[in-house]
Amino acid sequence: MANILLVEDDTTFAQMLTFFVEKHGHKVQSAQRIKDAFKLQQQHTYQLILLDYRLPDGTGLDLLTQIRETGSAIPVIIMTSFNDVRTAIRAIRSGASEYITKPVNPDELLMVMNEALADKKPADTKSDTKHPQFIRGNSPYADKLHEYINLVAPTDMAVLVQGESGTGKEYVARMIHQNSKRADKPFIAIDCGALSRDLAASELFGHAKGAFTGAAADKKGLFESADDGTLFMDEIGNLSYDVQVKLLRALQEKVIQPLGSNRTIPVNVRIIAATNDDLLNSISADSFRQDLYHRVNEFKIQLSPLRERGNELDNFIRHFIQLSNAELGRQVQNISPEAMEVLHRYDWPGNLRELKNVIKRMVLLTTGETAGAAALPDEMLWSTPPDQTPIAASPESDLKARNEVNEKALIQKTLQQVKYNKSKAAKLLNIDRKTLYSKMERYGL
Repeated sequence: MANILLVEDDTTFAQMLTFFVEKHGHKVQSAQRIKDAFKLQQQHTYQLILLDYRLPDGTGLDLLTQIRETGSAIPVIIMTSFNDVRTAIRAIRSGASEYITKPVNPDELLMVMNEALADKKPADTKSDTKHPQFIRGNSPYADKLHEYINLVAPTDMAVLVQGESGTGKEYVARMIHQNSKRADKPFIAIDCGALSRDLAASELFGHAKGAFTGAAADKKGLFESADDGTLFMDEIGNLSYDVQVKLLRALQEKVIQPLGSNRTIPVNVRIIAATNDDLLNSISADSFRQDLYHRVNEFKIQLSPLRERGNELDNFIRHFIQLSNAELGRQVQNISPEAMEVLHRYDWPGNLRELKNVIKRMVLLTTGETAGAAALPDEMLWSTPPDQTPIAASPESDLKARNEVNEKALIQKTLQQVKYNKSKAAKLLNIDRKTLYSKMERYGL
C-alpha cells in the first residue's frame, strides 16, 4: 500500500479517482490548491503525487518546482486535459515521472502509477549499470553515431552529448561507459535540472555535518560515489553559476571539497555531460562559463531528432511493441495502416521517449493482434501534415464545426512553426495576442 497525494480541483473527478485508487489498495489524501498541497507534502510522507495541471492558484508545474526545490525526489504524475505533448515535455524536464491526459484511462493510469511506485531510485539520481532496453538504428546516421561511441569510449576524454529531449542522450552515455576501461566501475547519472540551487553543490560534492540547516550527518557526494567511474550530468546547462565554478575546479584539480569541510578529497571521475540547449548561446548570455564548456566538450556527439531519422521509425516501432508485449502481457503483432500513417506523419517532439510511451499505450489498449488508430493519443490524431489541408472530424454539413476544426489545426500548426512564440503566431495569423490567447484557451492548445 502506498500513501498518495491527489491534487485536483474538480471534486467529482477527485472523488472518482480516489475511489479507484483506494480500490487498488492505496491510501489517498486530497488537496485542491497548490498552497494546501505543498503544506500536506511537507507534513506527511507520500510515495506518489497525482497532480492536475490546471489549479485555481497556478499550474501543476508550479507545485512540482516547489517540491523539487526542497530536494524531494517523490514521483509525480501530471494529469491534464490539454492535448499538447509540449506540456508533457515541460513536465518531464521539471522532474515529473510521467504525464497522462484527461479523460484518464483507468488501465493506463494504473500502469503508470505502478511503474512510478516500483522505481525505488530517486527521480534525479540513478546508479544502475544495466544497459537500457534500446535498439540500434539501421542507417548511415546510426553507423556514424556508434563509430563515434567506439572511438571515444576507450579514452578518458570528457564528452558532451547534445540533442533534443528524448533522443537517447543517456543511452549514448551508458554505451560510452560500458565500452570504456571503467565499465566495471560505477556509472552514476544526475539530472541537473532537478537540482535546486541550494542543494546542487551538496549533491555533487557532499557536505559535512552541520554545514547548513538540516545537515544532520556527513554526506558523500556523487563525485566521490562515482570515483574511478563515470558521472553523467544531464542538462548541465541548468547548474547555477557558483556551482559551475566548483565543478570546474573539481575537473581541473581532480579534487572536491565537501560543503562545510576543510578537507579535500581526490577523485578520478570521467564526465559525460548532456544538454538539449545550445550552450554557446548560454555562454553569450553569461549563464554558462566558457572555460567549463571547453572542459566538458573535449568531444561532442550531436544526436538527431527522430523526425530526421527516416525509415528507422519502423524499426523502433517494432522494438517497442516487443518490449511492451513482454511487459504488459499482450500479443500485438501489427499496427493498422491508418494508425501507421499517423505515426509516420507526426513530428515526434518528444522523440524516442515519446514514441516508446505512445507504443506502450497502444499495446495496453489493444486486446487483439492489431493496434488501431483509436489507441493513439488525441493530440496525435489532431496533427496535420504540413502539405495537407486539415480534415474536419465532423459531418460535412456542419460548417461551423468544420471551420472550428480547421481553425484549431491552423493555430496549432502556426504555433509549432514559431516554436510557440505567441507574438509571432498572432502576427502570422493576423490577429491580436488577446484573440490568440482566447482561441488557445477554447481549443485547449
